[in-house]
Amino acid sequence: MDKALQTMINNMPEKTGKSLDQWKTILKTKAFAKHSEGVNFLKKEHGVTHGFANTIVTLSKEENNTPEDLVVSQYKGKESLLPIYEKLLSAIKDFGSDITITPKKTSVSIIRKRQFVLIKPATKTRIDLGLKLKDKPTTDRLSNSGPFGTMCTHRVQITSEDEIDNELMNWIQEAYSKAE
Repeated sequence: MDKALQTMINNMPEKTGKSLDQWKTILKTKAFAKHSEGVNFLKKEHGVTHGFANTIVTLSKEENNTPEDLVVSQYKGKESLLPIYEKLLSAIKDFGSDITITPKKTSVSIIRKRQFVLIKPATKTRIDLGLKLKDKPTTDRLSNSGPFGTMCTHRVQITSEDEIDNELMNWIQEAYSKAE
């Protein structure tokens, strides 16, 4: 399990008043059609911060899958993209210890106080990197969010490790800075 995610789970009782297992038990009594409904329930009814609520709901829905299982599943048949994913993750982790990496069924959210990056293996040959860069103009490379909708403001399509260059890392750093 990712160190930051494990730290978040370890801190959950102190920060939220309940352990992850206790939260899972509470969520099992509810039937939420959407992820956001579960998050909003925890925030409004239990005063849980967004980051913890998102993590609790994600891990509750994917209870039988570890974060590693979710990533392996995302890249099944797309294994050639794993080096790109790992290089991105390694570079992003260097930004600070306040980052939470949350694998989901089809993507991986990178969160500071808010999500600032979304990594999704879009095709067998391409990763779509979603960024939150409000008011940043688009370019040929830094396009609009496309299929990410409102989850991100921009998208960069990555097909090789070479594309993880200074320009891309500067955009990721900017998104990280804005997520505090």
